[in-house]
Amino acid sequence: MVQIRLADAGDLYLTWTWTRGAQGFGTGHAPVEEVDQAVRALTAALPGAGEGAEGMRRALTSGALAGYDAERRLARVLGEALWPPGLTEQIRHVAKRAGRPLVRIQPSPRVAQVPWELLAVGEGGAGESAGDVRLIDLADVVTTAPASLRRTGTAPRPAPDAEAVVLVLDPKVPGFRADSPLGSVLGRPASDPALLSLVRDRLATGTAVPSVATPAEAFRRTDLDRDWLSGVLRTGARRLLYVGHVSGAPVASGQSEDGTLHLCCGPGTEGLTQTIRTHRPLSAKDLLLGTLPLRADGACGAQVWPAPARVALIACESGGDLRFAESFGLASAMIHNGADLVTATRWVLPTSLAFHHLAGVPQSVRPLTEAVIAVDAAHEHPDPVRHLGSWQRQQADRWRAGGRIEHSPLLWAALTCIVR
Repeated sequence: MVQIRLADAGDLYLTWTWTRGAQGFGTGHAPVEEVDQAVRALTAALPGAGEGAEGMRRALTSGALAGYDAERRLARVLGEALWPPGLTEQIRHVAKRAGRPLVRIQPSPRVAQVPWELLAVGEGGAGESAGDVRLIDLADVVTTAPASLRRTGTAPRPAPDAEAVVLVLDPKVPGFRADSPLGSVLGRPASDPALLSLVRDRLATGTAVPSVATPAEAFRRTDLDRDWLSGVLRTGARRLLYVGHVSGAPVASGQSEDGTLHLCCGPGTEGLTQTIRTHRPLSAKDLLLGTLPLRADGACGAQVWPAPARVALIACESGGDLRFAESFGLASAMIHNGADLVTATRWVLPTSLAFHHLAGVPQSVRPLTEAVIAVDAAHEHPDPVRHLGSWQRQQADRWRAGGRIEHSPLLWAALTCIVR
């Protein structure tokens, strides 16, 4: 395993240290002009928050992640600017002796959206894609949370025998229609056989919460608010899978704690954020501070919403708090509240509907569903990072082989596992 830390100080500085059987360390340095140019190229390829359908249309049709040749050039720009060749050689050396290593990256805010898995890191060797080797081909990659955000000892640990898998799947946000900005992300509840099968499998084990009579009843519910979530998490849960909406705070504000998760909370719900129409979002500030600022007998966030060991937040920019100098957003709050691993996203996600309407993908192809299923399967696996990385490698192989938009890194490279 190699731990990599990056720091912004005008230029970008990088250090790495090998552990767990491998020995060695190193340093790297990237001039500010090269870093900024590479980051601008990446930003131009992504659908930006607040851009709406036109931003997503550009990302899916003409952006650098919409076609293989352009994406490959972007991967080279990122790799040449941000990645030291000497580290690649060390990774290859370790892989020959001990198998694919784990790369733990603690990014600086400037490069927090970089999909490190995509970086072009050299020419292909035996068993590799000739001329197009990415970091994901050589290693499993995770993001590490800043040390200041890791568990302080106040977060309660899940009961050892906790088996509940909490499913929050496309909850209805009060005051917003299905076709509105905070509307449905998964489509009609009974229209996706693969998602219904996922819920059916969880129901068969008796671990799904909420327990429903039919799989379709798990979607677009109106009763999954913060009080319900607090109750099921305090009872004890093994996992949380959330698929829905996250609203990130503007980076310029410096207030990452203003990032919000959208549940079924109405205007009368107690919380630390302002209402939007008839809805009060659950903010990272709520998750961190709990009810302490609201009443004399309040409790801290880790007691109100203790996070299970594994949390998935499949929503736009759910891991965007790492772009802030002080990261107190939703993913960080989950780790602070007890999670060992949070799978989150680096940027705005395209829905399957966006692939259909904006990129002409057939209705039968549902890329977001595939991502949800992949994350769910990874969180059930003893080694979730390696399992999700395997799926990402499969997607990368399909992308290189056919260049079809449904296999674009625009979706699968947005996902990252954030660990303590």
